[in-house]
Amino acid sequence: EVQLVESGGGLVQAGGSLRLFCAASGISFDDHSMGWFRQAPGKERVGVSYISRDDGSTYYSDSVKGRFTISSDNAKNTVYLQMNSLKPEDTAVYYCAAGETVVTMTRGYVDFWGKGTLVTVSS
Repeated sequence: EVQLVESGGGLVQAGGSLRLFCAASGISFDDHSMGWFRQAPGKERVGVSYISRDDGSTYYSDSVKGRFTISSDNAKNTVYLQMNSLKPEDTAVYYCAAGETVVTMTRGYVDFWGKGTLVTVSS
């Protein structure tokens, strides 16, 4: 059984930092690219950042580029999202996701989802 379990969310003031964790079981990062999506209240879920299974290349949405960093530890089967300089508009439920490739994930084709962790940024 595949499980993606997110943690690390919480309440932080604008300008602060948080680090999200995604503990994966039942899958291999050699076979899946990984990503983080977020869904703000009343809005659709959107992709935030991805890391490729092929070469570890990373990708970011324009809204978080330069502030967020995605990384993975294959030995621990864990994906991280370091979030710095947080803004109130970053408030959302953040979801970990696994898919075949970064390209397919950006098109919405996700094989597995976590249940999400809430990030709230106060102004």
